Amino acid sequence: MTQKTIGIVGLGSMGSGMAQTLLREGFEVVGTDVNKAQQQVARDLGVEVVPDIQTLCGKTNTLLLSLPMAKHVQTVIKGSGGIIEHAQIDTLIIDTSTSEPEVTRMLAAELTEQGHHLLDAPVSGGPSGAAAGTMVMVVGGEKHVLNRAQPYLNALSAKVVHLGPSGNGHVAKLINNLLCAAHLVTTAEAVALGKKAGLDPEMLIAGLNAGSGRSAVSEVNFPRWVLNEAFDSGFTMQLMRKDIRLAKNLMSEMGLELPMSEQVAAIWAQSEENLPDQDDFNCIVKNAGLEEK
Repeated sequence: MTQKTIGIVGLGSMGSGMAQTLLREGFEVVGTDVNKAQQQVARDLGVEVVPDIQTLCGKTNTLLLSLPMAKHVQTVIKGSGGIIEHAQIDTLIIDTSTSEPEVTRMLAAELTEQGHHLLDAPVSGGPSGAAAGTMVMVVGGEKHVLNRAQPYLNALSAKVVHLGPSGNGHVAKLINNLLCAAHLVTTAEAVALGKKAGLDPEMLIAGLNAGSGRSAVSEVNFPRWVLNEAFDSGFTMQLMRKDIRLAKNLMSEMGLELPMSEQVAAIWAQSEENLPDQDDFNCIVKNAGLEEK
C-alpha cells in the first residue's frame, strides 16, 4: 500500500459514498464493516475489504470513521480489538460521524497521549454528496493535524471549515442539523399555507428560492425528495432524531432557553409515535401540515 492509502471503518451509504470518491481521486481504499451486504457493495466499488480493525490498521495509519453514534466511535477506537490496540505509530483518525462533542474531546486527549491524532470532521451533503465529493465538512482539531488530513478532506468535499479545537466540529454539526430540522418543519408549513391559499407547491418553492425565505431545505430537499414524494435521501428519521436529541442536550449543557429550538425538538420527538425509525428524515413534513387533513 502507498502513502495515499486510507482505511474506512463503516461502509454504509456515507462510508461507501466517500470510498467511491476517494477511489476516483486516486487513493487506495481499504475498509471494514460488520454488515455483509455493505461489504459487498464496497468490494464492487473497488474497496479492499478486510475482516477487522486489526487488519485495517496493518494497512495504513490514516483512518476514516463513518459510524452512526458516539458509542460506536468509542468502541471502534477504545474497545477490544479497536484502533488504540492495533494502530500504527502516529495514526490519524478522521471521524466523519455526527457524534457527541464531549466524547470527541475525551477521545482526542486519550489518542494524543498515545501518540495519535483525531479530527472531528462531520459532513453535510448526504450519500449523494459523499459519492460526488461535494460535501461540506466542519472540522475540530489542531491545525497541524488538519494540514495532514487536507488531501483527503479536499478530495471528499467542496468546502472545509476549521472551527478550532477538538469537539467544535461536532458542536457545529449538531447546530447545523437543528437548523435543518427546523427548516423542514417551517418550509412544510409554508407550503401547506400556500397550497391552502391556492398556490401550486412547486411554483411556490420556485418563488421562495428566488427570495429571502430560501434555505438548503427549500432548494434541495423539497424538489429532490419531498414534492415528488420520493423520500429516499438515505438519511433516516432515527439518525435525525438522535442528532436533535444531542442538540437539545447541548442547549441544556449551555444553560440556554431557546423556545423555538425547544419546539422543533418537541416536534421531532413526537414524530416517533407515527414515523418509524427507518423512514427517510424528510418524512417529518407529514407531521408538519403539508398533507391535507
